[in-house]
Amino acid sequence: MCLVLGIFLGLPVLFILFENMLNLGVGFGLMSSAGRLDTFLGLILPHGLLELTAVFVAAGTGLRLGWTVIDPGPRSRRVALAEEGRAAVGMAIGLALVLFVSGAIEGFVTPSGLPTWARIGIGIAAELAFLAYVFVLGGRAVRAGEMGDIEAAERSSTVPTAA
Repeated sequence: MCLVLGIFLGLPVLFILFENMLNLGVGFGLMSSAGRLDTFLGLILPHGLLELTAVFVAAGTGLRLGWTVIDPGPRSRRVALAEEGRAAVGMAIGLALVLFVSGAIEGFVTPSGLPTWARIGIGIAAELAFLAYVFVLGGRAVRAGEMGDIEAAERSSTVPTAA
């Protein structure tokens, strides 16, 4: 939802982020007041680190899409939205894979009989693997000039416009 609703100038994205953090804070507060914060963190952290990272990346992509509506730069809005939209679709595919991994951790690691430190360790390892992928391979792609759009030869023709 963060990714898709960004087109509406980013406002729904900010609401979704607020709502997610509010829900997490309420759960944190309730479990803390009940003296069960250790249980809560042991159940949330293994998959939550990667899942929340995916939500924030989707929110950033959605906000970027919304900002394209406000300030398309030297491109027409149509061209800018087409370019950013294609990049956002690529991001959605990648984030679906990240959320699949997070779901697998939630489904198989969190309820397992492993000790809490091991379950959290698996979540931290998955998060570090994701961050390494983003910063190492993603940084290399950005330095090479990749912006997430498809090749120019594969795009449809555009009509010249006056700036």
